[in-house]
Amino acid sequence: MSELAKLIESMAKALVDSPDQVSVGEMAGENTTVIELQVAKEDLGKIIGKQGRTAKALRTILTGASTKLRKRTVLEILE
Repeated sequence: MSELAKLIESMAKALVDSPDQVSVGEMAGENTTVIELQVAKEDLGKIIGKQGRTAKALRTILTGASTKLRKRTVLEILE
């Protein structure tokens, strides 16, 4: 697992009520890496936040960190 996936996993575990059910997957392509975040159904609202603000903040942090590593990374939140 890459540093970026570990970053997303640690942030997600801090936000949810069931940190043991957080799973992070990673699919590396040629130019883009997709990080898939899956949480318990009851914690989905905490990860997305009001009007998607928490999800947007997670994506912003991920973009900043991946820019520093000179990579392009996308966060997918799975239901």
